[in-house]
Amino acid sequence: MADLFATLDALVESSSIVIDRPKGSTHPRHAEVVYPVDYGYLEGTTAGDGDGIDVFRGSASGAGVVGVTVSVDLGKRDAEVKVLLDCSPADVDAIRALVVDRLDVGAIVLLREP
Repeated sequence: MADLFATLDALVESSSIVIDRPKGSTHPRHAEVVYPVDYGYLEGTTAGDGDGIDVFRGSASGAGVVGVTVSVDLGKRDAEVKVLLDCSPADVDAIRALVVDRLDVGAIVLLREP
């Protein structure tokens, strides 16, 4: 898994981050769901859905890539990986609650080993 995170480090470093849902904004399809951290994508990248690779950017500036979320949404019939960037442990817990508990998709959080 170290190779995965090294590759993500390089991808993040070579990409601009576009935040299209700042911390505190609501989810476009679930108005009751509020983003606990900034959410956006890596500009110039392509994920499985054809859009940029998704990123949660937390409050621990300089922490780098700390993990990923992996989710499967039966309603959309897709699977996604989202990068956890500059996230503190509290940020990771809030993101886990968002993707696992609130959005009702099959999801896990994989953290980078120290």
